[in-house]
Amino acid sequence: MVEKLKEQIYIIPLRDVKKAPRWKRSSRAIKDVRAFLEKHMKSSDVKLDSSINERVWARGSQKPPRSIRIRAMKFEDGQVQAELAEE
Repeated sequence: MVEKLKEQIYIIPLRDVKKAPRWKRSSRAIKDVRAFLEKHMKSSDVKLDSSINERVWARGSQKPPRSIRIRAMKFEDGQVQAELAEE
């Protein structure tokens, strides 16, 4: 059984998606979330829950949220699983 090493809640800013074309902003936001978690959790194996994808794409491809609150868990084998943090 694989145990959790680290659990962290992050508020990830998605301001930089404004640099992407309007029709690509939500897909760029998902890539930014993954890159943020790879950097801060120090792992290249990041699995995002579908709730993150649904929140980012809720208003369409042109209007992702300004920021998103995520709970990330790192396991012994180096895998990071992320899900939407409930308020």
